[in-house]
Amino acid sequence: MPDTSPLKAATDALAYGRRIQSGQIRAISENIANADSVPANPNGAPYARKIAVFRPVDVEAGREPVGRIVRDSSDFRRRYDPTNVSADRQGYVRLPNVNVALESADLQRVIRNYELNLSAEVSIDTVSRATLNLLG
Repeated sequence: MPDTSPLKAATDALAYGRRIQSGQIRAISENIANADSVPANPNGAPYARKIAVFRPVDVEAGREPVGRIVRDSSDFRRRYDPTNVSADRQGYVRLPNVNVALESADLQRVIRNYELNLSAEVSIDTVSRATLNLLG
């Protein structure tokens, strides 16, 4: 029987990658969904952009990816809208620090990486099956 540990390590790495990419997709999707939300009152804080951060994964040690969500500390956007109940005394409403164009580009990149990850796993599975068929 051939040694399949390198193939197992590769599929484990791909699985960890998909978990990380799923976390990034969730954070980016939430950012896009809240890009135009406003606080309920003038003193309320607007939605702060979320960033999914993960520690490097040691596949050989079999450790799962560990991630956390951090808030982007960049300045909030401001829009002049004195009729809005969330406007301050000068008539400005503080809006989330989310740039929808950048979030959309990030989302496309992460989804493409996720798809490539799946494609690589299918290729590994195909090679594994072909090898077993040759040996069997």
